[in-house]
Amino acid sequence: MIIINLDVMMAKRKMSLGELSERVGITLANLSVLKNNRAKAIRFSTLDAICRALDCQPSDILEYTPDEQ
Repeated sequence: MIIINLDVMMAKRKMSLGELSERVGITLANLSVLKNNRAKAIRFSTLDAICRALDCQPSDILEYTPDEQ
């Protein structure tokens, strides 16, 4: 399972969802889907824009955790 730690990086950078939305050019609704781990996919261009805005690496946002069986 892939976990999205967008809220953690936003807190570290003291950035609101609205500010990130403006910087990245993505709607609040779509960022909210990412932030709340409900996304099924993310485009590399979106990931690139988020990493630029938050000055971080993809590994700071995306985390792999094995599924419990």
